[in-house]
Amino acid sequence: MNARSFLRCFAALILSVATVFAADIAPAEKAKIEALIANVGALADAKFVRNGSTYDAKTAATFLRRKWGANEGEIKTAADFIAKAATGSGTTGKPYLIQMKDGTEVKCADYLTAELKKLEAK
Repeated sequence: MNARSFLRCFAALILSVATVFAADIAPAEKAKIEALIANVGALADAKFVRNGSTYDAKTAATFLRRKWGANEGEIKTAADFIAKAATGSGTTGKPYLIQMKDGTEVKCADYLTAELKKLEAK
């Protein structure tokens, strides 16, 4: 390996490491995302509606966590999490809904945005 090839490889390694660290989420933002997911999981009397099918709160929390993982490179803040993982289906474009015990439905993104504001006000 000549010096030029070595420098190219070294530069690529540094860029890769920088990209990994840039993708890290600040601990405070990660804690907010965890709190939002826990909040959904605790909605025992509510249903999560995704693409016309309903799911219990625990399943919804698991789904949101998986979607966060699948989009982690794009998510740096709790607001990003809501916009990129908890708003709606990437396949159908339909919004995720939370159906409350009384039957009213609220968009998941609206619900989580309100909960995020409460978290940030503390």
